[in-house]
Amino acid sequence: MKKKHHHGFGRFDFFLNQLEQLFSKAVRQKNPALWLYRNNARTPLFMLEALSRACEFIYKEKRFVKLYVRFKQLEDMLGAIDYYDAFAREFSTRKQMPKNVVDYLHAMTREKVQSLNEILKEKKWIVADNSRIEKIRIKLAKTDWLKEEDEIKALNNYYKKSIDEITKFSESSAFHFENIETDVHELRRKLRWLSIYPQAFRGNIQLTKTGKYPDYLKKYLTKEITTSAFNKMPDANGNRHFLLLDQNYFYALSWMIAELGRLKDNGLRVIVIKEALQQESSLNDAAAIKKSYQLAGKDQQTIPQLLKKADEICKKYFSEKNLDHLVIGISHVK
Repeated sequence: MKKKHHHGFGRFDFFLNQLEQLFSKAVRQKNPALWLYRNNARTPLFMLEALSRACEFIYKEKRFVKLYVRFKQLEDMLGAIDYYDAFAREFSTRKQMPKNVVDYLHAMTREKVQSLNEILKEKKWIVADNSRIEKIRIKLAKTDWLKEEDEIKALNNYYKKSIDEITKFSESSAFHFENIETDVHELRRKLRWLSIYPQAFRGNIQLTKTGKYPDYLKKYLTKEITTSAFNKMPDANGNRHFLLLDQNYFYALSWMIAELGRLKDNGLRVIVIKEALQQESSLNDAAAIKKSYQLAGKDQQTIPQLLKKADEICKKYFSEKNLDHLVIGISHVK
């Protein structure tokens, strides 16, 4: 089934159109990379990454591996800009933060913006005719797309495989985290894909309730989580086959992603100050980290405290086997 109106192609095309519109505006800007960063180009790239990851498993075709690498390169570079820019903006309002730290973060932001501008030009993402995206469409149209029912069956298997891998990754460290970036950030990234796929699959994944729930789930069902726009599924969009996820276990997943995100950002605040200090002075690691805690403010937790907290919430979450209850199965509409 190699038609452009196939739902599999349509999902990609929906987000490619968003990207195409952003690129066609960015090409007219003096600083395309900065404009794309400020206009949320990262979101459609996340969705395209998610589709490429899932389709790599479903279709076993190299084109999806290549697409994933290309989308990830741009998304990672936008993430690097965000990393330095967010802290630069946060620290510029703090009187106790040395000017040279803020200046370093602004300089790094500019450097990351410049790197993205070079890639956009070199890889011909930003060109007047948007031919790069059209080439992607041509490649996608060659896919031997499955029937919707078969695709959703494969997606069901993919979710189960992903959950199995996440559980093994967590157990491999015995829930003892030693590094904010390689441990906490990596686990959060793996969990986050499970919550991005429903948005990327545009209606083929829906939430449903299954009746009574254990009391321990209540701690995850905060107002912030249950009312989040990101936890509202896209409309069915004319689809007839659905992968059903349990709503409350999906909320628990979202809570974990949000909480690990807070812990990660809290730790990265210290790490980025340390990086800035050591660029500007000959401080050794111990002296730089001590100074970083002072500059981060009196409420700043230490990295060992943050890692301990991550240990605790992960041990609890995984001991409850919440991910095992996330996927309910497949549903059909006649």
